[in-house]
Amino acid sequence: MTDAAREGGGELKSIPVRIPAGGVVLDADLAIPSNAKGLVAFAHGSGSSRHSGRNRYVAETLNEYQFATLLADLLTSEEEMIDLRTRHLRFDIPMLADRLIDIGAWLQRQPQTRHLNIGWFGASTGAGAALIAAARSPHDIMAVVSRGGRPDLAENYLPQVMAPVLLIVGENDPQVLELNRSALSRLNAESTLEIVPNATHLFEEPGTLEAAALLAAEWFCDHCSAPIGKR
Repeated sequence: MTDAAREGGGELKSIPVRIPAGGVVLDADLAIPSNAKGLVAFAHGSGSSRHSGRNRYVAETLNEYQFATLLADLLTSEEEMIDLRTRHLRFDIPMLADRLIDIGAWLQRQPQTRHLNIGWFGASTGAGAALIAAARSPHDIMAVVSRGGRPDLAENYLPQVMAPVLLIVGENDPQVLELNRSALSRLNAESTLEIVPNATHLFEEPGTLEAAALLAAEWFCDHCSAPIGKR
């Protein structure tokens, strides 16, 4: 595995990696800026992948804030073909959480990332898996951000999440907003809810995804950038 590099001094280039997790091997893209202050791994929502334009936009913002990022497919290509018919695997949140835990363990073994604190960024159903993974690996995950997430999918695990959690929800996403308000009452005192004005569930409105990305970057700067050993 070699360092991700900036092409011509410009955009940070990600490198493809393959990660053993849950008895399969997952494809992922890893980007590591110089002097990275932490690492954020992404858990995408149902029916999405590491190629999600929205998550890639957030990842690029985090790279600008000197965070390494990992965008991973949580299903193999074969599993995705099956899931197109059954729509079952994408909603197997405990299984996806198991794979996130394995991804975190892999990152802690790699020479280029093992010194970096890890945070999770979960979107939609992926946020549920990220919260379960954080609850089950309380000393490994420093912070969690959920964008338009479904924390209710991790309902029984919420009181066990030690990491500070930022819940980002669009103002015009009433059902998900209610789910997140309910979840906040079960999370630790460091957690908070941010409502993005004019945003719907996918943050497609002008400026709303940028607002969410900046909120995430600030959260990880506050909670995920201390050197390991000073947690």
